[in-house]
Amino acid sequence: MLFKEKHIKKIVRGEKTMTRRTHKRTLKVGRVYGLRSRYFDKSKHLIKITRKFRQRVGDITPEDIRKEGYETLDDFKRAWVEINGRWDPDELVWVYEFEKAFT
Repeated sequence: MLFKEKHIKKIVRGEKTMTRRTHKRTLKVGRVYGLRSRYFDKSKHLIKITRKFRQRVGDITPEDIRKEGYETLDDFKRAWVEINGRWDPDELVWVYEFEKAFT
């Protein structure tokens, strides 16, 4: 899975356990995925998907904001726009919860 380097660091520290994705291809619950910041990089860390569901991006809760690795909705929105280019609270996304995996 691709993440920005700052998000990989949050995952490794246990500060990020959830991600929202706009892609049509879904990830599988129970599967382990490698974390990469660039497409062809080798994965150094692994996560296991523990839950997935669909949600409007604007329906994120304060608890989910913390699971995403942010303190406030404004912080999350800024990161969302940086990654996705715009904030549309009605956009339907896939939400994935995960835990660090060890091999």
